[in-house]
Amino acid sequence: MRPDELRHLVRTIVEDIAAAEARPVSGYCACHSVLVECCPERLRPVLDAGASRLGLYASGSVPGDVAGLIDHTLLKADATQADIESLCEEAVRLGFASVCVNPTWVAISARLLKGTRVRVCSVVGFPLGATTPDVKNYETRRAIFDGASEIDMVINVGALKSGALRLVERDIESVTGPCGDCSVLSKVIIEAALLTDEEKVAACTIAKAAGADYVKTSTGFGPGGATVADVALMRRVVGPDIGVKAAGGVRDFEAVKALVAAGATRIGASAGVKIVHQSRGQPAPESRPSSY
Repeated sequence: MRPDELRHLVRTIVEDIAAAEARPVSGYCACHSVLVECCPERLRPVLDAGASRLGLYASGSVPGDVAGLIDHTLLKADATQADIESLCEEAVRLGFASVCVNPTWVAISARLLKGTRVRVCSVVGFPLGATTPDVKNYETRRAIFDGASEIDMVINVGALKSGALRLVERDIESVTGPCGDCSVLSKVIIEAALLTDEEKVAACTIAKAAGADYVKTSTGFGPGGATVADVALMRRVVGPDIGVKAAGGVRDFEAVKALVAAGATRIGASAGVKIVHQSRGQPAPESRPSSY
């Protein structure tokens, strides 16, 4: 896609979203403070009228066991092998979707989780996104070689804010390409707290065009984490076809419910154990200290 085509596409999407936001709505969802279509409870009259199946766009509800939505995350620089072993044990015991670890721990995590349903997720260009596409491509291929089945990459934020949209697209493709070749999920971290709404739209549009499987809010190391407003915007931009991962500062079950209602289909959290215990009405154990 040429840069002028990308810019035109971004402008079109921004205008569509602005028009949608300007339309009168009957109110806001009391439980999540976003536009009314976020709340699954507003579907109750449809079900009572006899509907047996629903097509949902941009909203959802937390499944019976929230653990399957969570990437159990440990990305601290001082994480030890014992910490990683504990992370993997918790992931298997509680049924998390994946463990998300720095590249140096991928091989060990893959060995510990072999034969289980828990996937290994690793990060690329993390946490700044300011490495070149060829380096991100190598990082991706090496993580896959070591056993990663999901890759969370950080975009080149500076290039996006400079308007270098083609460079951003190449940057993302350097990761989605090898992921696609190896049937590995790719998630694109846009670091939403650093972006204007128009830049968020551009990042999500380019990520979708570049073949990403997910767009993701944050690294957890930036100036802010996941918000309901950002998740709702990202879901509106990418539509129902790809995932939205909310990460950064997600510390309790109430936050998970609000983010899922806004459109998130995966949650990144270092407080996953606490969240699962809360969802099951059990006393929450002390969380592992983390900046994520």
